[in-house]
Amino acid sequence: MRKSVFFIATVLLTWLPDLARVSAAPVHVVLRFASMYGVDGPFAGDTHPVRGIPGDDLPWRIRSADGVLLSDGSVSITVRGLVFTNDPSVPPNLRGINDEPKFRAIISCLTEGDDDTPTVNVATPGFPANRNGDSQISARVRLPNPCVAPVVFIVAADEDDWLAVTGVETGS
Repeated sequence: MRKSVFFIATVLLTWLPDLARVSAAPVHVVLRFASMYGVDGPFAGDTHPVRGIPGDDLPWRIRSADGVLLSDGSVSITVRGLVFTNDPSVPPNLRGINDEPKFRAIISCLTEGDDDTPTVNVATPGFPANRNGDSQISARVRLPNPCVAPVVFIVAADEDDWLAVTGVETGS
């Protein structure tokens, strides 16, 4: 009897990983990005929201961002230097710093409705951010199916106003 149980356990432990691989959908890169745009100008405030998400009231800049979104909803983003700009609208004590203890990512997708293409926004939990505006976000979210034209936002942990969004601004 012990030999039979041992044999069955050995077979199960050998085959289960293979069965899991066969039944699981392959994971693909949906979006890879190496730049983000800090909110400023007409995007600041709630007059011109992007995908239904208003920009923060004060302007921000970001030194660098590197991220990837996978088809299973895994998201990983390295944020560096997301801080308030040196703008007259920013109080002097906030210029050049981040005052948020945590950042989150919001992934925004267009998806299929009955007769329309609604926007679905899903958020990660908050991840520590330091005063220099550095953070590492790594989480898994439930993406809508399908997830079309994804846009990634960085927001504070306790607000839904965006601080940075996938995009680029070239030098003037």
